[in-house]
Amino acid sequence: MIKTPTGSGQALRQRAENNLRVHEAVNPENLSPSEIKQLFHELRVHQIELEVQNEELRRTEHELECSRARYFDLYDLAPVGYLTLSEQGLIKEANLAAATMFGVVRSALVKLPISQIILKEDQNTYYLCRREILKTGKPQACELRMVKGDGTVFWTCLEIRANQDTATTSEQASEGEVIIYVVLSDITERKRADEESIITPNASLKWKRN
Repeated sequence: MIKTPTGSGQALRQRAENNLRVHEAVNPENLSPSEIKQLFHELRVHQIELEVQNEELRRTEHELECSRARYFDLYDLAPVGYLTLSEQGLIKEANLAAATMFGVVRSALVKLPISQIILKEDQNTYYLCRREILKTGKPQACELRMVKGDGTVFWTCLEIRANQDTATTSEQASEGEVIIYVVLSDITERKRADEESIITPNASLKWKRN
């Protein structure tokens, strides 16, 4: 589990500043040897506390970097496509699998309306899913046809969910913004097999009638 920085660093700094103001108001010439010793002791304690805090922050930053690297590896190397959409349907992020699926570079998908890569005849299917998830907050799934960069049409299964006030992989969602996450699976072969299985029994039945 990743540790997150707390307000302890700020509290230490505030306490050190308060102590400094107190000590600045004291004339060192009026301090006894024991008071001077106590002052040096307090300063040393604050120094150690700050060093410990800095070490904790460095360790936390390292853990966050490692976690971010692992996340990007899983995100980019996943066998399915991932898209992150704004509430308005603009693609904010796409993984490498999604770019490969559409036969384009990843940057070509970013800022593109997802409706633009859905076959026009199937766009209502997506909009119905989108409306339902924004209304209920429950994950939705649908099957529709999408269009590759070269114009090729293929079947996909979309698994859609939405989170509010959730960070994306590269930027923070603004307060109140709904972020939509889409998992894409190419199901063209399955659809083709389904169509063939429908045709084959009919053909067999026809031969039997003859």
